Amino acid sequence: MASTTTINPATGEDLTTYQLHTDDEVAQIIEATHTAFDSWRKVALEDRAGKIRALGELLRKNERELSELMTTEMGKPLEQGSQEVQLCAAICDWTADNAADAFADVEQPMEGGRAIITHAPIGVIYGIQPWNFPIYQVIRYSVPQLVAGNTVLLKHAESVFGTALRLEELYREAGLPENAFRALLIGHDQSDDVIAHEKVRGVTLTGSDVAGRHVAAKAAEHLKKSVVELGSNDAYLVLSDADVELAVEMSVQGRIANNGQTCVGAKRFVVVDAVYEEFRDGYVEAMKAIELGDPLQDGTALGPMSREQLRDELHDQVTESVDGGATVLVGGEKPDRAGAWYPATVIEDVTPGQPAYDDELFGPVAALIRAKDDEDAMRIANDSRYGLGGGIFSRDEKRAIELARTEFDTGMVNINGFSLAQPNLPFGGVKDSGYGREHGEAGFKEFVNVKTLMIAEA
Repeated sequence: MASTTTINPATGEDLTTYQLHTDDEVAQIIEATHTAFDSWRKVALEDRAGKIRALGELLRKNERELSELMTTEMGKPLEQGSQEVQLCAAICDWTADNAADAFADVEQPMEGGRAIITHAPIGVIYGIQPWNFPIYQVIRYSVPQLVAGNTVLLKHAESVFGTALRLEELYREAGLPENAFRALLIGHDQSDDVIAHEKVRGVTLTGSDVAGRHVAAKAAEHLKKSVVELGSNDAYLVLSDADVELAVEMSVQGRIANNGQTCVGAKRFVVVDAVYEEFRDGYVEAMKAIELGDPLQDGTALGPMSREQLRDELHDQVTESVDGGATVLVGGEKPDRAGAWYPATVIEDVTPGQPAYDDELFGPVAALIRAKDDEDAMRIANDSRYGLGGGIFSRDEKRAIELARTEFDTGMVNINGFSLAQPNLPFGGVKDSGYGREHGEAGFKEFVNVKTLMIAEA
C-alpha cells in the first residue's frame, strides 16, 4: 500500500507516515460525501450557519495546537500560524452572519407574471489545496460551500496531511454530518479520477499555473465548474511621491510573510528613478536585519521554507537571474545547516528574461526593478503573465486609487500598505493567476445553481 511521510522543514526529520487511500476507498468516500449532500442540503440554512459558527469557535479554542501543527509540518512562524487561525475563525463568523442575505430569494418582474431567482446547492465540491496556508486554504473554500448546502472533499498537499485530518475531526466536532467534509489522502493520478467522478459537481484549486492548467482542462473535459487561484509575481510600485519609509516597512512585511511563500505576496518592487536609491538602501538594510529563527519560538520573523526541494529551486532561480545580469545585495546563499532554510534576499538589476522578472519567486527573495517614472513603473507592473495582486505607494491617494482601478491588471491592489485577505472581500486574479473568486458574496455563489422560477399570472 502506498504511503507518504511528512517532514519537519526546520530539522529535516521525519514526522508521521500516512497510508494513502486506495482507489476503492476513494470511491467509497465520494459516495458517502454525495449521500451526506442529500440530507445536508435539506437542513435549514440558519442551522447550517450555526454549525459553521461552531467551527469558528473550535478553531479559536484549539489555536495553539493548530499553530504548532502547521509550524511543524511546513515551517510557518508560530505567531503567523496564530494569525491564520484567527483569520479562519473570522471567515466562519462572517459566513454565518451573511449567508442568509447572500442566498435570499430575489423577486423580479416578468412579462405575464413574476419571477423568483433562488440559489440551490449543486453537490460535492472537490478542493485541491496547497501547503502554504494549511488551514486557511481549506476554510476559505469549504466553509462557503458547506453553508450553501454543498458537501466537500479535500485533497491537501502531502506535506500537511496531519493538518488535513485534524480539520476533518474539527468539522465533525462542530456538528456537521460525518461525511459532509472528508479529506482524501491521495496523489495526483488519483486526483484526476476524483475530478472525473460523476458525483463530483465542482472543482477548486489553489496552486501553480501549471497545476491550474491541468486541473481546469480536466474539469472542462467533464463539464465541471472550476475555480483556480494560481501563482503570481506581484509588483509593488514605489512612485515618485511615495512615503519611502512606509514603503520600505510594508515591502519587507509583504516579502517575508509566511516565509515568502505566499501567492499574493509582494515579489517585484518597481521603484521610480527619483527615489530608487533611497528605497533600495533602506530596504536592503531592513532585510539584512531579518534573521532566520526557530519557527516554534515566539518572535521569529523568518523560518524555514516548506521543503528542501523548493528551497533549492528558489536558489536556482536566484543563480539564473544573477547569471543573466542581476546583482545580489543581501542573502542569496544556502545556509550550511539541516532543513529547508533560505535567508532574506534582495537582488537588483532585474530585467526581462531573468526568473526574478518573469517568474514567481516563492520564498524570501525580493526583486528590485528600476523604472524611469510613474508611467514606466505601471508599464513594468503589467508586463507579466500573472495578475493576482499588487500594490502602489503614493502620497496622492486619489491618484493611486485611480491607477489601481483603471490601469493595474490584477484582481487585487493594496494602496500604501500590505494585506493578504479579508473574509468579506473577493480574492482572486486574472491572466495566468486564474479565474473565479473566493471570499465575500462572490465566493458564496461560485458553486450554487442560480435558478430562475417563472410564475405565470392571469
